[in-house]
Amino acid sequence: MDNIFMNYKTIVQTAFFTSVLLTSVSVEAIDEIKLSGEIKQGGLVVGKATKNSTVSLNGRPLIVSAQGEYAFGFSRDDISEYTLIVSTPDGETKSKTFTPQARTYKEQRIEGIKKSIMQPNPKAIERSAKDSKQIKAARKISSELTHFAEGFIPPIDGTITGVYGSRRVYNGVPKRPHYGLDYAGKIGDPVKAPASGKVLLWVPDMFYSGGTMIIDHGQGVSSTFLHLSASSVKTGDYVKKGQVVASVGKSGRATGPHLDWRINWFDVKIDPALVLKIEPIN
Repeated sequence: MDNIFMNYKTIVQTAFFTSVLLTSVSVEAIDEIKLSGEIKQGGLVVGKATKNSTVSLNGRPLIVSAQGEYAFGFSRDDISEYTLIVSTPDGETKSKTFTPQARTYKEQRIEGIKKSIMQPNPKAIERSAKDSKQIKAARKISSELTHFAEGFIPPIDGTITGVYGSRRVYNGVPKRPHYGLDYAGKIGDPVKAPASGKVLLWVPDMFYSGGTMIIDHGQGVSSTFLHLSASSVKTGDYVKKGQVVASVGKSGRATGPHLDWRINWFDVKIDPALVLKIEPIN
């Protein structure tokens, strides 16, 4: 499991990020614990508890909104066992132990990557480190927004060409897994906010990811868009679900125009395809 001890911007507390096992992605109650999402590797789970309840995972507290919403997620290869405990204001406690469902992942081969990207020079490496630092800082932010609990929509109407978790081989050289959902598109095609939130970051020319935008959906859940050609909003703007926020591009490491959409729960890399299946809990 990814290391998930964070210093929150708006809530000062230590959170522990992990998993649970549901048989479907619809809203379910397990021992009266309401959860929505698929409990499997790469999954994001949204929960809703009684107001003023406390929620913990393996003894570590999770952030809970004033309305009782909370979230947690699982990394690509998480195989650990966890116990979720919900304690209500009247002293009642419910718990559930679970393990994220294991998955198999595809292999994706990509040719034509420039030598300057495969073997970057010292200046490029320094630039990449700066880019990474900005992205990591944005993903540490935990706001009181709860838009993650309202469900997500695809950010673009396009054919999916790359999936989460696939092992990528660039120019015949194995690299790290792909952690996003790739959509085919043309340069300039509109990119919509998959859920409401606040724009945390917009950088038009990162070394690897090119035009890069991050939108905060609350409690450490964020969307990242890569290889953009332009932005329709600026850092600090509040955006609504379905609002056009950027344009498809082929900047950075991209070999052709497309959108790479990623979801994070703090530094835990989530599968966007599973996030699209989450249903709001009433």
